[in-house]
Amino acid sequence: MKRLLSSVTDGKGFDILLVGLPLLFLLAFSGLPLLYNVLMSFQEVDIFSLGRLIRPFVGLDNYRELFAAPEFWPIMWNTVLFVVCSIAGQFTLGLALALFFDTGFRGSSFLRGLFLVSWVMPGLVVGAIWNWILSGDFGVLNYLLTSTGLISENIFWRSDVDYSLWAVVLANIWLGTSFNMILLSVGLAGIPKDLYEASELDGANVLQRFFTITLPMMRSTIGAVVSLGLIFTLQQFDLFAAITSGGPANSSNVAQYWAWELSFRQYDFAKGATVSTLMIITVMIAAVLYVRSTRHEVRI
Repeated sequence: MKRLLSSVTDGKGFDILLVGLPLLFLLAFSGLPLLYNVLMSFQEVDIFSLGRLIRPFVGLDNYRELFAAPEFWPIMWNTVLFVVCSIAGQFTLGLALALFFDTGFRGSSFLRGLFLVSWVMPGLVVGAIWNWILSGDFGVLNYLLTSTGLISENIFWRSDVDYSLWAVVLANIWLGTSFNMILLSVGLAGIPKDLYEASELDGANVLQRFFTITLPMMRSTIGAVVSLGLIFTLQQFDLFAAITSGGPANSSNVAQYWAWELSFRQYDFAKGATVSTLMIITVMIAAVLYVRSTRHEVRI
């Protein structure tokens, strides 16, 4: 024990301690709950057996019943639409803003900082703000659309089955655009300016420089942004709870909100854990694809 303590105090083994403590923390507060969630998806769990570890084992029955549920595939389709449209909107606007602020005009740093306000705001607060914006009777969005002649009558964004999901998509794009902008700005800052100057001397226009220099040089950054966007979007819960509550008629329900409904409204904890396990698998596949796509850049 004395040798162990001396190895820490004199610097030897301190790096192991520095890495080991966070790993133990992650294992205790993330790893074990994750394994517990996966275990529940193979068991029969109700509110009375929730506190026990040993419960009836049902194999893949929870997955079979979940796939056979009539609402499963519509909710999964909603999830795909929500994730794809949110990531596409956040990335497109974030890249446009990153390119805009990369020009370095006066006050660009200050304005870039203002855009972070949306990212640091809690999801429930953002949901409350967008509740007012999307209100069918007095919402700002309806006022702007009717004033410009794009619509002739108010749209009830939150209660119309055709628009409820897109209402949350709009709010989520607004919430995540600034985060995409900051990460993409870092990627843009790492591109040598000499490349742009040389290509400009060779006669390359703006679009040619963008597609032959900017995008290829930002491949790893774009991969990280998309991967993080997928993770953050799949765990987005607050906006659904604040804006639509998954309704009406599951038209805006997605996997993460459905898992909460199954567990804490219907008290079907096994089915809720099953949905969560499917989401975990999806995120792991996306992480593997991202690592494989940028593997050659890591080696460099």
